[in-house]
Amino acid sequence: MDTTPLPADAARTLGALRASGHVEKSVKAELRDNLLARMREGTDRFPGIIGFDATVLPQVERAILAGHDIVLLGERGQGKTRLIRTLVQLLDEWTPVVEGCEINDHPYRPICGRCRRLAAEMGDDLPVAWKPRDERYAEKLATPDVSVGDLIGDVDPIKVAEGRVLGDPETVHFGLVPRTNRGIVAINELPDLAERIQVSLLNVLEERDIQVRGYTLRLPLDLVLLASANPEDYTNRGRIITPLKDRFGAEVRTHYPLDLEDELRVVRQEALIVWGEDAVSAALPDHLIEVIARFTRHVRESPAVDQRSGVSARFAVSAAETVAASAVRRAALTGEEVAVARVADLPAIVPAVQGKVEFEASEEGREADVLDHLLRRAVADTFRSRLGGVDLAPLVEMFTEGATVETGELVPATELLARLGTVPGLGRLLNALGIDEGAETPGLAAAGLEFALEGLYLLRRLSKETLPDRTVYGAR
Repeated sequence: MDTTPLPADAARTLGALRASGHVEKSVKAELRDNLLARMREGTDRFPGIIGFDATVLPQVERAILAGHDIVLLGERGQGKTRLIRTLVQLLDEWTPVVEGCEINDHPYRPICGRCRRLAAEMGDDLPVAWKPRDERYAEKLATPDVSVGDLIGDVDPIKVAEGRVLGDPETVHFGLVPRTNRGIVAINELPDLAERIQVSLLNVLEERDIQVRGYTLRLPLDLVLLASANPEDYTNRGRIITPLKDRFGAEVRTHYPLDLEDELRVVRQEALIVWGEDAVSAALPDHLIEVIARFTRHVRESPAVDQRSGVSARFAVSAAETVAASAVRRAALTGEEVAVARVADLPAIVPAVQGKVEFEASEEGREADVLDHLLRRAVADTFRSRLGGVDLAPLVEMFTEGATVETGELVPATELLARLGTVPGLGRLLNALGIDEGAETPGLAAAGLEFALEGLYLLRRLSKETLPDRTVYGAR
């Protein structure tokens, strides 16, 4: 969601701001009021978030309405960071700050030494700037090398070298948290912070102030702290300190898509956005997207896969992108005008995504075989779902007299169709796959027929011989 331009008559001084009737709000009040407004209007509160409507989002909404800091717990690739970033859209589009302030002081209530001094000197002439909501969000990936100075602050040696007294609070260089005052701070993989760094966040979460190197410095910060973590690490046996857990007001568990339709929506939303207007694009038929979604779910549920590590949504996205890229490669090498993905492009998935899955130790050396098996199972399941009620006997009969059809990753669609000849019932087959009459192209027709041939083979109604550079279908 884009931010509308700042009005030309926006106040530029403290006096003008007071005259405009501006009311100061805390960050949590902004989030609460804007969330309630969207609820009443019936607009999308969390754009781009799929599959959480009845489970995760109600918990997040209750946490926002209660004014809580939130920690999202879930395995990798469950959309935790995506969800955190959508909360920025619940902030006001523009907010006033004291011009030049490092920590975004509100003109009505400056808290740093510099701004308090300026306010005393200038009164209603205190200059005001306006900050867009996108600049009121800071995100930090927790790593073992993150320091207290990075998050909270430290003494700035340059300011000391300029002649300021070491005890002067203005020699402090503020870290990420105070610099995001009056905004949202997100820390991904919170338990990966060293314990002493976690301790530095205790005051931020409870007392809403910071302490830097023993300075007598109390800055009452106004912010919301959001964090993400793996459930296994976010326990007393993991890498999180108990007092920090106690400071978060709400703990929300995320999950992978619960049903196939949500899995399909995630793949369509995430994978296809990589093909920009200037890029060479490929058509990815719906039945192949369904194969990829089912494949992802099978891998996620497989006993051969380490369930503690999970299988990220990025697994399905990478698979879809790989299949599309294989179709683009074929078009470039064979001269096809339009690149359309086919079953022949699916085997490219396995080597591309194998590194995204953590297998049980007992499966060492069999990783590719496990994925191959699960991919074939996904094709068979999709075939039953899409073509289970379609009479494919005429297609099978074409092979009963010993005829064979050769296809492969580098066989153009027109060549495959020429080898098959006239196929009785082709229109019904394509309609069952969601390819409407009138929208049919050689690439889509070839994709549908190749999918039917592979499904018939997996259901043992045809034979298949796989050679290094081609595949031959024939009668059993």
